[in-house]
Amino acid sequence: MNIQKLMKQMQAMQTSMVQAQDRLAEQQCSAEGAGGKIKATANGAGELISLHIDPSIVDPEDVEFLETLILKTVQDALQSAKNMMEGEMRKVTGGFGLPR
Repeated sequence: MNIQKLMKQMQAMQTSMVQAQDRLAEQQCSAEGAGGKIKATANGAGELISLHIDPSIVDPEDVEFLETLILKTVQDALQSAKNMMEGEMRKVTGGFGLPR
């Protein structure tokens, strides 16, 4: 095994990972809830970047229901972003089982 060759491959992979992370930060995943009345958008870095709530679903008598809808929608958007990120990282690492 050639250690220098392995080191060069690891450096190239690291560069590719940084580039993939930069691309992911610019990509967006959205999820909708309550029939499209709640929309959450996350980027590929796993950050929630926007949240829209249609005022027609705001019921001051049932805030808990609204909170549940919002939480589920945000979780769906973040899961989509996570799946996108994992797919991109698999492409870069070639399936290596790298730690998270």
